Amino acid sequence: MPDPISRQHLLTADLGSRTLTSVQVHEIRFSPGQKAALHSHPCPVVGYILEGSALLQVDGEAPQVLHTGQAFHEPAMARILHFDNHSDKHPLLFVAFYLLNGRQSLIEFIYE
Repeated sequence: MPDPISRQHLLTADLGSRTLTSVQVHEIRFSPGQKAALHSHPCPVVGYILEGSALLQVDGEAPQVLHTGQAFHEPAMARILHFDNHSDKHPLLFVAFYLLNGRQSLIEFIYE
């Protein structure tokens, strides 16, 4: 008899009341020490760390370090202060799910 299916809760993200028409899924790799620029997303983004660790800080929230096997949420239109590879020695690999309503850009860079 095969092993039973097991489930582990990773994330609950409150998306509010919004219409979703499609999801784009991207696998993204950061080099050791690579940092994302200040940005926001017109749509909610949820993701999963496949390898490595990331430093995530959404404006108004405390920074958090995400490790392999952890999920994250970046709310629509929130300023993302940090989404950085937390390691100077190892790459970061994650999957991002962009929850879209019609045709939207995936990311908008903020220049201050």
